[in-house]
Amino acid sequence: MSQERIFIKGNEAVARGALAAGCKCYFGYPITPQNEIPEFMSSAIFEVGGQFVQAESEVAAANMLLGAAAAGVRAMTSSSSPGMSLKQEAISYMAGSELPAVIVNMNRGGPGLGDIGPAQGDYYQATRGGGHGDYRTLVLAPATCQEGYDMTILAFDLAYKYRNPVLILGDAILGQMKEPVATWQPEPVAADEAANWCLTGAKGREKRLLKSLYLDEGALAGHNRRLQAKYKSMEAEVRFEEFQTADAELVVVAYGSIGRIAKSAVRSLRKAGHKVGLLRPITLYPFPSAALAALAAEGKRFLTVEHNLGQMVDDVRLAVRRHADSEFFGVMPGNLPVPDDFEGPILKTLAGESLEAC
Repeated sequence: MSQERIFIKGNEAVARGALAAGCKCYFGYPITPQNEIPEFMSSAIFEVGGQFVQAESEVAAANMLLGAAAAGVRAMTSSSSPGMSLKQEAISYMAGSELPAVIVNMNRGGPGLGDIGPAQGDYYQATRGGGHGDYRTLVLAPATCQEGYDMTILAFDLAYKYRNPVLILGDAILGQMKEPVATWQPEPVAADEAANWCLTGAKGREKRLLKSLYLDEGALAGHNRRLQAKYKSMEAEVRFEEFQTADAELVVVAYGSIGRIAKSAVRSLRKAGHKVGLLRPITLYPFPSAALAALAAEGKRFLTVEHNLGQMVDDVRLAVRRHADSEFFGVMPGNLPVPDDFEGPILKTLAGESLEAC
């Protein structure tokens, strides 16, 4: 893939990032607003020697992903909110079997079928595992088309580093907007990166078993202890953006597209002389709790802004609880915010006034 700067949608940026990362299998099913991902992959993946399957359902696509992952193939699926709900059983099986895979969710409004516009109502699902059992997926939240490209490459590397599913959580804003993206090619993937655990047939070697079922006495407890230790080790992957927080009296916490819109509001208020800043989590799991706790220890106040009725705010409050609390401003799913919508709530929070959802 050549190095170039191109003007593309966020969905295409994610797809191109997957191919740059060495993705060789894509399994999907159509749903707005992520349809440009399977559309692009349906032709482009063959150019790199890969395979594309439009599955008969989201359930089938997720289980095909499980099979490819077990064979050590770099593979991906994508969907939007209702489709993601259908994929959860297979994702839980992949986490329990310690299989690396990349899953993309371009979040749309809900609950139910909702609409095809942007929302952030899938935060709980993404960061708490989403399916049955005690498991976690690494969760990356890009805010720009460039980050969509870059973080998809990162997602594949993290999936294989930890042998765990990695989720990219975007929304309809990220998926549908167009921006310049500088494509780049990472180092080639090692041909034997999964050689010591993947299923390739047992001829000439000891048999291998990839499973999530543990029936012997104490076996499941031991497996879960090991998984929890792995999830703890993922804290080394925390990523976040800080903007104007050094002297801020109030720190706005927002992620993804809403973090980007909130940053514009913070920038405008800064020009007007208000001491506000922004912390944008880039990894939603692991969450940048230590960074928020450090800011809280300095005596700063917090306002969490989300395109939902209040989900990430729970993690913010847990992070700052020893020193502070966080106010919350929610944009109702179905409404599309602009920076001006956030300036008023930020100023009201500075003044100690109560807020209402937008």
